[in-house]
Amino acid sequence: MRDQRPVSVGLFVTCLVDTMRPSVGFAAARLLEQAGCEVNVPRQTCCGQPAFNSGDRVTTRALAEQTIAAFETFDYVVVPSGSCAGMIKSHYPELFVGEPDWAGRVDRFCAKVFELVSFLTDVRRVTHVTAAFDGTVTYHDSCSGLRELGIQAQPRKLLASVEGLTLTEMPDSDVCCGFGGTFCVKYPDISNAIVEKKTANILASGADTLLAGDLGCLMNMAGKLQRDGRAVNVRHVAEVLAGVGETPAIGQPPRNGEGSRS
Repeated sequence: MRDQRPVSVGLFVTCLVDTMRPSVGFAAARLLEQAGCEVNVPRQTCCGQPAFNSGDRVTTRALAEQTIAAFETFDYVVVPSGSCAGMIKSHYPELFVGEPDWAGRVDRFCAKVFELVSFLTDVRRVTHVTAAFDGTVTYHDSCSGLRELGIQAQPRKLLASVEGLTLTEMPDSDVCCGFGGTFCVKYPDISNAIVEKKTANILASGADTLLAGDLGCLMNMAGKLQRDGRAVNVRHVAEVLAGVGETPAIGQPPRNGEGSRS
């Protein structure tokens, strides 16, 4: 008799989702379950990207070993972030070069790591969702997801199936928003100049909602829009695809009776 065991997925929640926007994690879990997956959330910590980008390979290596040990038993590892998925999939192998005892193990692990929307469309062959969203959205292609993982058509494909949603493209949707993790801390003036151009393009689209697949980018753009007094809602794409768009947009205060984290 053929094994009917469901596909097991380890959900790598990411630091920002855990601390700033838990609704993204719940939306990701809902989408994965709808795609026929058994979702597991093991004990986890940072993927090591901030340390890696700062040149601290010792700390990055320790975090990579923890992540591999926590997730390697699952069929797949799914991440609701192009930057964190890109860090694991593209850069973990660099940390173990020349170590036969580790190299094969790391390669096998990285081969089953996917960004959330890419996993749904490219692995699980999801072509539509049952969500509804009343509004016009525009989509920002985050750098890591686009350039390291080739994520561009996948979110648009699923958004096209959302009832009531209209997608309108902004100019230069594939240009950086200026976040870049530690980049915005090291070079705040340059970062602000970049996000100023990005928000001008968002406004030019005429959309009332901005979507993307990376929470860091979304927080950066939401902050700039709010500082400038612009009434554009900002959400993670998973929230819309999962039909949990009733949660206050990123940076907006919780409604009465809701928790303090949005």
